Amino acid sequence: MKAVVVGASGLEVRELDRPKPKPSEVLVRVRAAALNRADLMMAAGHRPGAPGGGITVAGSEWAGEVVEAGAEVRHVKPGDRVMCTGRGGYAEYAVSDLGRTVAIPGHNMSFETAATMPVSLQTMHDAVVTNGRLEKGQSVVIQGASSGVGLMGLQIAKHMGAGLVIGTSTNAGRRARLGDFGADMALDSSDPSWADAVIEATGGKGADLIVDQVSNGVMNQNMKAVRILGRIVNVGRLGGFKGEFDFDLHASKRITYVGVTFRTRSIEEVREIVRRMKEDLWSAVEDGTLHQPIDKVFPLDEAVAAQAHMRANGHLGKILLKP
Repeated sequence: MKAVVVGASGLEVRELDRPKPKPSEVLVRVRAAALNRADLMMAAGHRPGAPGGGITVAGSEWAGEVVEAGAEVRHVKPGDRVMCTGRGGYAEYAVSDLGRTVAIPGHNMSFETAATMPVSLQTMHDAVVTNGRLEKGQSVVIQGASSGVGLMGLQIAKHMGAGLVIGTSTNAGRRARLGDFGADMALDSSDPSWADAVIEATGGKGADLIVDQVSNGVMNQNMKAVRILGRIVNVGRLGGFKGEFDFDLHASKRITYVGVTFRTRSIEEVREIVRRMKEDLWSAVEDGTLHQPIDKVFPLDEAVAAQAHMRANGHLGKILLKP
């Protein structure tokens, strides 16, 4: 099969053997794979390779048809249309754990649309609902809201009953689109006054919850913008991995600051994330309430160009690869 692997100098297209599913796994013929920021990190060598130093196939979410289901798999069968998360999605075939393989709802959702959904649904439900502990009527800020995951975060916050949803983007054109995905207000996080605007919009108290995909450069402003006893959930680090942290502001506001990642979670933990997400959101996925725009589709052979397009940060929504 054709696959995009992480080589010494970045991504390379190679011919590999088709993977074989374990008893708890599903083998899928990939019809569309979506790009994520974590894929850029892996391509740049910031994430570990395959166990034992083996070949690492890039890609963390995809959609396609089940080819083979392991002996422990009961909920899908060969021929079923599914969306998946895991590793190895930039390929013609990929395997996913049974708990990370979900049937595509109905017959009208395309493989392309399905491929845009699983990472953003799982990441933002975990951030907004599970770790962010959102309650109905509360205010939420999504930092970096014009990314695919950020757009889903806006929608999930609104769907789960947030009273005020604020999204940030440093690009004026993308900020203008955030209202289409649930934002009641769109702010420029490169403007030093954005935190003051959040405080004003929340009646002087600050936001109840901030979901941060940016980190360095906005961390102290996040703490300024959040209320006393507010929550900040760190999902991404697009602005850098290290930066200044105002410990006194953190302590004086008694802020709950939570860091999340899928990299250190067990398969049981990830299965539980998927289960919780489906419990709260699946009806909204089925009826199209939760959706993602597709920015651009590249052939699998052009994975390097697709990642360059993401790195340029000019897109709104998801970038796809088609094997």
